[in-house]
Order: sequence, then C-alpha cells, then structure tokens
Amino acid sequence: MPSVLWLLLMVVAPLVILGVVSLASRGSYGAIVYRFEFANYARAGDAVYLPAYWRTVWIALTTTAVCALASYPVAYFIAFRAPERWKRVLLVLTVVPFWTSFLIRTYAWILLLRSEGLINSSLMSLGVVTSPLKLLYSDFAVLLGQVYGELPFMILPIYVVLERLDTRLIEASQDLGASRFWTFVKVTLPLSRPGLVAGTVLVFIPSLGAFITPDLLGGAKSVMIGNLIQNQFTQLNQPFASALSLILTGAVLLLLAVAFKAGLRTDELT
Repeated sequence: MPSVLWLLLMVVAPLVILGVVSLASRGSYGAIVYRFEFANYARAGDAVYLPAYWRTVWIALTTTAVCALASYPVAYFIAFRAPERWKRVLLVLTVVPFWTSFLIRTYAWILLLRSEGLINSSLMSLGVVTSPLKLLYSDFAVLLGQVYGELPFMILPIYVVLERLDTRLIEASQDLGASRFWTFVKVTLPLSRPGLVAGTVLVFIPSLGAFITPDLLGGAKSVMIGNLIQNQFTQLNQPFASALSLILTGAVLLLLAVAFKAGLRTDELT
C-alpha cells in the first residue's frame, strides 16, 4: 500500500495534472484557460516542429547505436579478459563520471569543442587544419555529448549479463569445433541479448528527453523535443508544453512495451 500511494502521488497525479492542463489554452500573460479542447495536440503536428522531432529521433538512435558498439568490447573485456583484481577498479572507473555534475561535464565539452578550445588548438598546432573547425553548436557536438553521458548506462547492463554467462557453453562450442568468431556470434552474443536490450532502453529513452546537452552544445540550431518543451514552459505556454510532454511520455511507454515484448524482464533493468 505505501508503494501504491507513493506511485499515485508522485507519478500518476502529475500525469493527470499534465493531461488536464494540456486540454486548456494559454490566456493573457500566461494564464491557463480551461476550455478542454485538443488544439494543443493538433498544434504538435504542425510542420514547423517536425525538424525537432526528426532530430530527436535520429540523435537518440545514433547515440544508442554508438554506445552499443563502443560498450560491448569494454563490457566483454571486463567480464572475460580483465584480471579478477582489476574488475572492480574498471567498474568504478566506468561510473566515475557520475561523481561530477552532468552540467559541469557538459560545460567541459564546451571548453574542448569551441573554436579556441583544446581540440582545435591541437589540430592547428600540428598543422592538420589551418582554421578552427566548427565543432561546437552543431548536431555532431550534441551527439558527442550524448554518447559521453549515456555510455555507462550501456556498459553496465551488458557487463552484468556477460558476467553471469555460463562459460561452459562457450567451452562446449569451442570443443565442438566452432571458432572464436562463431562462438561469439552463435553463443555469446545471443545470450547477452537481455543486456543489450536493457542498455538500449536505458540509453534511448533518456536521449529522447535530453535538453541540457542540446541546449549547451547544440545551440539554437540543434533544438530537440526536450528543448521545445523547456522553451514552451519558459514562455508560460504550459498547455502546449504539457501536450508535448504527454506525447513524449506516450512514446516512452510504447518503447518500454516493445522492450518487454522483446523479452526484457523487470529484473534486467535493475
């Protein structure tokens, strides 16, 4: 009962409030006029917002794909190749970035990517480029910041599944004549699917609602749906912002349903 009450108070009640406000309209000086119409949802389909939706989807998908490709070798090495005494150290190093505020880490990327930053200064001093590259305030900078911020959420679930993997299955595959490559393709990779699915959920869903990274590293040219919601709340257009928030929430719930349909259990997200 305490858990149910907590969920009703902290999850269901805010969603109900958002639902009620999303059916209202903006009045004078940001006042909320409760007319209970679906104009805000219709406005959300306006073509002017489609670039933000598309940018959100492709950056989230690319972030997830890059994180998966970069995380699997790391998780594999920690689980199977690293000495036992180093495993805990490597896992701690994986989560060390969480010890610092995400906002501060994002500002650090600004120092690295700006025209007079470390990357451009190094490239120019080496003679690789003659003028600074435009790295900051671009979709590339947003993608880079997203991958950096979400990478541990992909490494840890994959590592947990690989660590629990019965190594006798790998040995049996090799004893039956399979090479290391086909053992990985036919045995290790399929058995690690729950970790990949969990990591995909933990990376893709936060990437959909990201707004700090696009705001600081992307600027006005890399607006995502999270920035759109933030801007609408800042402009005191709570009804439209609430409608966008509920649309995003619906998309997240749909993705979770697909993940569970794919065989992801609740205990694999913990």
